[in-house]
Order: sequence, then structure tokens, then C-alpha cells
Amino acid sequence: MNLEKFNGVFPPVPTIVNHEGQLDREGMGAMLDKVINEGANGMLILGSGGEFCHMTHPMRLEVAEFALNYVAGRVPVMVGIAAPGTRETIEYGLHAQQHGADAVLVVNPYYAILNPEYIYQHFRTIAEKLNTPVLLYNFPALTGQDIGLDVIERLAREVPNIVGIKDTVDNISHIREVINRVHAFRRDFLVFSGYDEYMLDTLILGGNGGIPATFNIAPSITAGIYKSFVAKDYEEAFRKQRILAKLSSLYAIESPFFGVIKECIKATGMNISTEVIAPTLKLSAEKIAQAKSILRAAGVITD
Repeated sequence: MNLEKFNGVFPPVPTIVNHEGQLDREGMGAMLDKVINEGANGMLILGSGGEFCHMTHPMRLEVAEFALNYVAGRVPVMVGIAAPGTRETIEYGLHAQQHGADAVLVVNPYYAILNPEYIYQHFRTIAEKLNTPVLLYNFPALTGQDIGLDVIERLAREVPNIVGIKDTVDNISHIREVINRVHAFRRDFLVFSGYDEYMLDTLILGGNGGIPATFNIAPSITAGIYKSFVAKDYEEAFRKQRILAKLSSLYAIESPFFGVIKECIKATGMNISTEVIAPTLKLSAEKIAQAKSILRAAGVITD
């Protein structure tokens, strides 16, 4: 399996919706074009920042199908197919596969706390039902449960169609340990940082890149870190990393951060709808002001 195309920056694309929470196809198309034109190596559709968790089943299918058809192979596309149950996750995976996804991203089941064997069997069953490559998505702050290093290692060793992981753990030592364990026997296993500010550390440790929402706001910074690293221009990578450190405080403005990202995209000059899907509400004027203050401090906007 050739995994060379899965290197670099794969931003989670926000889902652009209208005031009724329905897909804004024109706005979404413009957003997809923006990501491609600004140099992303690929993209993630229906990730955490894509608001999949608040969508109806038909809307998730609509968004995945629209995005895959619109991108039309211009860059590799990962599709998030997370669901609490194994059967439903497989249904989303087969749909993504049918419409040409390059890979699918699967967060571990949430709500019920599962023993490690159940988590292992969940991922193994999904991977064996799909031909499309599968990446694990470890985000314990939201799922309530870490996949676990032992389970990650076992899946990497025993399930060939599980090709990598997006590790969203607020501790670089966790990514380090994944790389140390898994690359010992499977050097091509993909490792992406989930937290933007850990992408450079992940690359230094031997990982493949990041899945940073800040790319949607400041592509020259996030993509620039990756390009500078590849070019061995480390001073430039460090300079951009210090800017990214300022931008990372955007995530603390509101929970969830969906509206923050959309308002920041608009603040940088793109006229998109900043509506979000209930129960999330649009960002308040006060918090929009906070976000713009951070963008100014980082030099992303000047007004």
C-alpha cells in the first residue's frame, strides 16, 4: 500500500451551513477551494471541527458525498466516520469508500466506557470490512477514553488496513511513545498530531504531519512549518512555530471551538456563513473581539 500521499498538513475543513443548519453548498465549495488553493497536502472532512457530532445521519452522508465529488481527486481526502456503534461506523465507511475517500478516520466509541478488547475488536472489524485505508483517531478529552498504547500497538501489528493514527492528546510524550512502539516494527505507520502546536514536534520525532484547524485561518503559518521542516530551514520553522503558539489560544475562547474557526476565517477576508449546528450557538460579539485580538497579536490580520 502506497502511503506517500499521506504526508504534511491535512486541515479539518469546517462544514459551512446556513441559518437553518443545512449544508451551504456554495459556501462549502468555496471553503474546499480555499483549502486546496492555499496549499494543503490533503484535507479531513467530518472531523471534530466539521461538526459531525451534531449532524443528522442524512446530513453526514450529504456532506461527505458533496465534498468528495467537489474535490474530485485534487488532493487526498480523509473522511471522519465516527459513531458509537460498530455497524453504523461501517455504514459511514462504506459510503465514504463508495464516493472515493482516500482514507477514513475513526474515533473510538464514545459514551460507554469499553474494555480494551472491545475497542480492539471495534477497530479491527471496521478495517476488515473496508478496502479504504483506516486511521485511528485518539481524542480522549472528548471520547472520555484513550484508545490505549497497547491497543494501538496491537492494531498496527495485526491489522494491515489500519495505516495510521491522529493522536489528539495534550502531551507530546504520548505521540513519542506511539512512534517508538509502532515504528519499531512498522516504519510506514502514519502518525499525525491532532493538536496544532505539536505538529513540529511530531515531525521531529519521525511522524508524518498534522491535522490543524489553524490552517483554515493562517495557512502560511501552519503549512509553512511543514514546508520549512522539509526544506531543513529550521530557523523559519521555529519562527512560525512561535506564531502558531499565539494562535493556539483561539481554541480556549469557546467550547466547542466550531464558531471560533468560522469567525476567524471570515475575519481573514473570506465571506462565509459563520452559522453553526445546534446545540452550538454563534459566537458572541465579545468572543469575536477576543478572537480578532489574538489574530492581530499573531499578525494574521491588521485591521
